Parts: sequence; structure tokens; C-alpha cells
Amino acid sequence: MSDTTNLNSPWQSAPQPKVVPAGTQAENGLTIEFTGKRGALFWLALKTGFFTILTLGFYRFWMKTRLRRWYWSAIRPGGHPMEYVADPVEKLLGFFIAVVILTFYIGIVNLLLMFVSFSVFNSSVLGYVLSFAGVIPLWFYASYRARRYVLARTRWRGVRFGLEKGAWGYAGRAMWYWFCTIVTLGILWPRMTFLLEKYRTDRTFFGSARLVQGGRWQMLMPATRPFVASVFLLAGALLWTFQINPVFPDGEVNGALLADEIEELVAGRWSGFDLNQPWRLLLIPLALAGLLFGAIWYNWISKRIMANHKIGPGVQFASALSGLRVTFIYVLGNFIAYMMLLLGIIALALLSVLMFAGDLAMLSDAPGADLLDGLPRWFSLMLLGAFYLTFFLMWGVLYHTFVTFPLMQHMARTTTVPVSAGLPLISQRDRDAFAEAEGFAEALDLGAAI
Repeated sequence: MSDTTNLNSPWQSAPQPKVVPAGTQAENGLTIEFTGKRGALFWLALKTGFFTILTLGFYRFWMKTRLRRWYWSAIRPGGHPMEYVADPVEKLLGFFIAVVILTFYIGIVNLLLMFVSFSVFNSSVLGYVLSFAGVIPLWFYASYRARRYVLARTRWRGVRFGLEKGAWGYAGRAMWYWFCTIVTLGILWPRMTFLLEKYRTDRTFFGSARLVQGGRWQMLMPATRPFVASVFLLAGALLWTFQINPVFPDGEVNGALLADEIEELVAGRWSGFDLNQPWRLLLIPLALAGLLFGAIWYNWISKRIMANHKIGPGVQFASALSGLRVTFIYVLGNFIAYMMLLLGIIALALLSVLMFAGDLAMLSDAPGADLLDGLPRWFSLMLLGAFYLTFFLMWGVLYHTFVTFPLMQHMARTTTVPVSAGLPLISQRDRDAFAEAEGFAEALDLGAAI
């Protein structure tokens, strides 16, 4: 393949880089440090989250900006920290602009769809379906715009990153690639992943240098192996336990029979099914867990593979990201965060019961019931609301501490720039102006991620 590819056209075939393992310190290469401390992030997330609750959510634009600045400054390629220079006021105004536009757009479109649905089909079902389908392109549009804004407000050594316009083109391609993926039962999933990432990468700049996503989509196929193996395991387990050699008597168990058996089990008089090798049922949750592992594995291994094929003028990236490490972070971190949320919801439910125990004779003698039941109704509701917000605040803090932090740390430390001879030749780019910032992503609930 020719090395004289025109990089000004994102549809040209990119020069294929030689994959250099991460950690290799080639001539003029750069390593990346991560200097952030988990404890400092915990207190920052707790403080900014608390202010967000006090301001009924308005401070979240400042919260996200401060958290991103902390993360960016902790990542230091070649010893120089990244910079995030967004303005929270810009985010707030962008959110209001996006809400006005989306309210008008969705309102008019939904009105027309419901009118046609009632007039032609005499039913509202089609209108609701088309209304939901009409929002899907906006999700892809908003995600591209959010990425463009984040890159435009990111600098390294004073040089800005950037992303070309193309949000609607991205949305159209995403819709088509998802359709092809669904029709082929997931076979073209790697193709969709690669082409969407290529569309974004080939429009990404660092100063005057355009990045290019090299490689082919077929290189992502090996990353699907755990997921594919889990699909076959699940299909085989279902066929074995329900068709070939059924576990349950007579080959099937209907819902009514299962409900009767569960009721007898609760009552303590369950006689049990005459099950045939019931241990085989454990294969089903095992396969489902494998699907989750396979999805996480594919998502991050595909990122590693594509990172090893990203290049620019005199610049090349390398990644040694570990799929097992990322999976461990996801499982452990989410377990800690969601366990806090679950325990909080249980505690909130128990507190609610005790507060209104006066209405339930069986709970009137519970410890503390008299004290809580004697509180004014308005104060009880405010107390419950405060507990509710506190648990969600702690969930967000723990998610940052045990999921986002270790992921960012691992990605930074396993990424290198083994070829960086072209960096001195890169010049500054103009600042991109964004009237709505990340407003569309925020309005569509796509802007919560760091």
C-alpha cells in the first residue's frame, strides 16, 4: 500500500502502521504517566456532588468540568499534563439552548406522527414507535457533538485537539451499521465498531496534524471470541436442558406450575420437582456471565487493537491494555458502587416503613417507631428525600473512585507514543466555537460520562 495517501480525505486508505508494543521506548518516543491519587478524587467527587445536590442539579456543569480538569491534569504524556479548558457557564447555556431546540423539534415531530397515526391507522401505537425511532439519530448526533466539544477544549503543551464537523454523517452511518449488525445477528459487529471509530479518528486533529485510523475491520474478529463462545454455551445449555434431555418432568414447566411450586416452597411444604440432573441449570447463569465478560472484553480489546493502528504525521500510538484487568475493574467497581445503592434503597425503604408505622399496627412496636412516627409529615418527607439524594451521591462518588479512576489510570499507563518525531512540526489550530457545547448530550442524558 502506498505511503503517499492523501490524509485530507477520510475515505482514502490509510497507511498501515507497524504495530509497536506499548512500553517500548523507541527513538523520540513518549511514555504516559498518571499522577492522580484515589483519595483526592474521592473528596473532589464528594464535594462537587454535594454542591450539585444543594443547587438542585445546576452545579453539575461545574462538577463535570472540575472532575475532567482533575483527570486530564493527572494524565501526563512525556511528563506534560493534559489540560481541559472548558467553561462551565458555556455548558450551562449550551444545555438551555439544546433543551429549547429539542423541545421544539420533538414536540412538532411527535405531534405530526401522532396525527398521522390516529388519522390513518386509528391507533397511537405506530406513533409512539416512530417517535422513539426518531430520537435514535439524535443520540448518535449528540454523542459525536459531545466528543467534538471535549476534544476542542483539550490541550497538550498548549496545542489544541479538534474534531471536524460531521455529526449528521456519523448519525446516518451509525444507524445503517447498526441495522446491518442486527440483520446479520451480530456478525458485522466488528465492522460497525471499526468503521464508526475510523469515521471519528480520521476527522480528529492535534493542532495541524490529522490522525488516521489504519487497519481493517477483520482485525477485530479475534476480540469477539469470548462473546461468541458464551453465545454457543448459552444456546447449547438451553437446548440440552429443555429439549434434548429436559431437566424438568415431562420436558416443560409452565408459569402456573412454577408459581404454585414457589408458593409451596415459601409455605414450607414444597415437595420438589422430579428433576433430571438439575446441576445443568447452572450452565445458564454461567453463560450469561460469559456474555457480560465477552462484551466488556470485546469493547476494550477492540480499543487496544485500533489504538495500535492509529497514526499521524510522524506520530504513532501503542497500547498494552489488559482485558482481564479492565473486566476486574468493572466487576469489582460496579459491585461496590451498586451495593452502596442497593443498601441505601433497602435502608430508605425500612426508614419509610418506620416513619409511617402508625398506619401499620404490626410495626407500631418496632424500635424507634414512636420517635419517627411522631415527626411532622413534611419533615419526614424532607428527611427521606435527603437520604435518597445522599445514597445516589455516594453511588456516584464510589463509581468515580472504583471504576472511572482505575480505568483512566490503566489506560494511561498502558499507552505509549513510541514514534513522536513529528510532534515538533505540529502547529496550533484555531479555537472551535460551540454555541450549545455538550447541551444535546446533556439533554438526552448522554453527558454523564467523563
